Amino acid sequence: MGTKGEKTKHFICEAAFRLFAEKGFKDVTMKDICEKTGLSRGGLYRHYDSTSQIFLELIHTLMADQQNEFEEKIKAKVPAREILLHVLDRYETEMLDREHSLSIAIYEFFSGPSVSKSSNSIQQQYEASKEMWTALIRYGIQTGEFSPVSPEAVYDLIVFSYQGVRMYSRLMEIEETIPKNITSQIKSLLLKEREKK
Repeated sequence: MGTKGEKTKHFICEAAFRLFAEKGFKDVTMKDICEKTGLSRGGLYRHYDSTSQIFLELIHTLMADQQNEFEEKIKAKVPAREILLHVLDRYETEMLDREHSLSIAIYEFFSGPSVSKSSNSIQQQYEASKEMWTALIRYGIQTGEFSPVSPEAVYDLIVFSYQGVRMYSRLMEIEETIPKNITSQIKSLLLKEREKK
């Protein structure tokens, strides 16, 4: 597919992201995406067969972007502390941003009957994210910036706190102190005293 096709797919995904964040997964139709993008049904189906295909591409792109960010920074020997603080700052903002949360859509998609449990499971997303985060935590331990912790345990704390707040933010108002308290505790666990300053 040429550059024009890739731009169109990107445009479709951006519009679909907004719809999935607003309505969840199950209430978004291909017709909704046509209306949001201004594309004809034929134009949309030239690129995607279903809302499931679009949603999976969105999830894979988001995961790949963060994985690439971590890998590139670790490879460039960016301090682990700097990587961590940058991501936690972003997570604080995202936890409060109920309009751009895909948490409900993720739950609906991965718990739905149409998803092949073997090929597109939430378990795979969890494992991919875990691999990325534990690599960062091990890197920080090796450089002496992070305390010697269990990378897997800290990852679970990060992912389930983050996703939990994002899910709750769709159902109730979240006070600003909640994300800050969570990221503060993660920093306390990981950063050595001299690194906290």
